[in-house]
Amino acid sequence: MEKTEKKTKNKEEAKTSKTDKTSGSKVECHDKFCPTHGVEPLKLRGRVFEGEVIKKLKGRLTISFERTLYVPKFERYEKRRTKLHARLPDCLDNEIKVGDYIQIGETRPISKMIHFVVIKKIRNGNQIVEALK
Repeated sequence: MEKTEKKTKNKEEAKTSKTDKTSGSKVECHDKFCPTHGVEPLKLRGRVFEGEVIKKLKGRLTISFERTLYVPKFERYEKRRTKLHARLPDCLDNEIKVGDYIQIGETRPISKMIHFVVIKKIRNGNQIVEALK
C-alpha cells in the first residue's frame, strides 16, 4: 500500500513541477485551471484573442481589444472595443501586469463570466510606449 501512495505522490509532483517551455526553469503551479501545468490541464478550443490587460484581480483579468465592423448603409468601417474576462493561472500571476499585451484562448465555462484562459504574455505594456518615443 505504501508503494502505491508513493507512486501517486510522485506522479502529482511531476505534473505540478514541470519545466517552463519558454525559460526552461522549473515552475511550481498548483492551479487546476492552468492550461500548461495543471493536474488536469484545461483543453483549449475555439477562438484565440490578443489584447491589452485593463484590469487585474486575483485569479482573473479583463482584456480589451479593438475590432472593425462594416456598416453597409454608409459603406464604411467603424471601430468597436470588446472586453473579455479570462482566468489568470498562478504561474503567470507575477509576470502579467495592467497594460501588458497577452493572448487568451477559449475553453469550457469556468464560471458565470469566465470562458477564456490566459495562454501567454506577448509583450510588456511599456514596450509600446518606448517604441513610440
